[in-house]
Amino acid sequence: MKQISSFILAGLMLVAASCKESEFTERYADPAKISETTIEKQYTGIMYTNREYVLPGYGNYFVTLRTTLNRYNQAVGWPFESGNYVPGSAGVQEVWFNYYNTLAQYRELEKVYASKSADEQANKKIFMLTAKVYLYDYTQRVVDLFGAIPFTEAGMLSANNGDYAASNAKFDSPESIYTIMLDDLKSIATELNGITLNAGYQKSFQTSDFINKGSIDMWKRYTNSLRLRMLNRVSAAADFKGRATTEMGEILGNTTTLPIVENNEQNIQINVYDVNTDINSKGFQDGIASGGGDWFGNTASKKMIDHMNANADPRLKIIFEPGQNAKGVYAGIDPLATSSVQTAQYQAGTVAIYNRFTLSHNQFFPGVIINAAQVNLIKAEYYLNNGNDALAKTAYETAIAQSVDFYNDILAITNATGITNAAIPAPATNAQITAYIAGNGVNWSKATTPAEKLSLIATQKWLHFNIVQAYENWAEVRRLDMPTLQFQVDNANNQTTPPVRWNYPGNEVTYNPTNYASVRDSDKLTQRLFWDVK
Repeated sequence: MKQISSFILAGLMLVAASCKESEFTERYADPAKISETTIEKQYTGIMYTNREYVLPGYGNYFVTLRTTLNRYNQAVGWPFESGNYVPGSAGVQEVWFNYYNTLAQYRELEKVYASKSADEQANKKIFMLTAKVYLYDYTQRVVDLFGAIPFTEAGMLSANNGDYAASNAKFDSPESIYTIMLDDLKSIATELNGITLNAGYQKSFQTSDFINKGSIDMWKRYTNSLRLRMLNRVSAAADFKGRATTEMGEILGNTTTLPIVENNEQNIQINVYDVNTDINSKGFQDGIASGGGDWFGNTASKKMIDHMNANADPRLKIIFEPGQNAKGVYAGIDPLATSSVQTAQYQAGTVAIYNRFTLSHNQFFPGVIINAAQVNLIKAEYYLNNGNDALAKTAYETAIAQSVDFYNDILAITNATGITNAAIPAPATNAQITAYIAGNGVNWSKATTPAEKLSLIATQKWLHFNIVQAYENWAEVRRLDMPTLQFQVDNANNQTTPPVRWNYPGNEVTYNPTNYASVRDSDKLTQRLFWDVK
């Protein structure tokens, strides 16, 4: 077993990022020659280290999401087995290790930056500001999975000159981490509005930044959209409710000064330009479609397919494809059926799967971080909660149209090959989108209560996120308890229903025992996060 806790991190100096493979090699910093690294290399190393947890990588989808969140969200259907509601240790460990490898990259960036002159620090402040935004995005994901995590003292092995004992990190509460992040992001939003770069440093930043390509405007939008996402997540928690309402109002009421992602051209994502570099989505195929689907990573759930069928969802044929023997009928696996019935349905070839042209076989599939449909659904919920039905309706309907266009755009860049038993789907049309929004099961005006309207918003989040933004999907399903998902009760296991958080990985328990003791009593699959109050 690897002796790894939150302070001992593999791949400490993986640094690479550019669209040319040779430049990845040039940017790799040998850990034995750490003094040779630079601010630019360390900055790129942060993004590079977790790229396969942004792009659809094999490990993330096959090892982690296939048997955990995608099932808890009913974004996929699968034959029920006892033990399904206990997250597998390998998948949990993969996420934990990758996060702390990424955090170690950031800590090294802090160390390198601190060693530079005041003039160089001033000229390169943009690297520190935007690296923190990116780190906080990932940190929110991990906090929302586990709750308390080592954070403020974590990743300090290099800074502590390899002293393992001094590098054991305490667990910070999720509330305190959210507070730190929200405070810092608010300050960063202000700093980005006043920052300027000379031409030389602009080029350096553009080369190192493979997310926003050096665009300060896009980093502003990322920062404020991330603030909205975090504030929305904690908006029902007693200690954050007032802050969430106030700051969301400030952002949405002043998008000229505090710009956000408003259209699909402004989506925050890692784009793939050349699949023969390290920035590619080649792992998606085996991640969800290994064994031709026999691992149930891409098989549709009945709940999702039924909703899309009933409402003539224009995304249906773009996101899914019918089973080979289904005669064009889209059907999903019923989570309440017996395992034998579920398996027989799949083996008969009548279960829909995620569309291979759009998703699994599309090596140009982007690494999705924050997108316009997601932001507009957050806006819709905010306006609904604050009594502005007209703005809520506009944001809700805009989000639906943007979601459809988002998947249209991904389909348009597909390079899927080797699919001989299906045809590439036609993109959805504006007429189909208009008809869908006006339909009975989607129409805003036909919902007569705030609860019904919130259910519409929650359902659109669930449909839009599906398996593509699985972590966001699970957080929102838990927070809102919508849409209502039914599961078999696993009476043969102590965990009878899907969990509401993950257990800490065994290595953290074993190798950071003193600090783990402070969270041992809350390390339960049934322990809700502080924002999960419904």
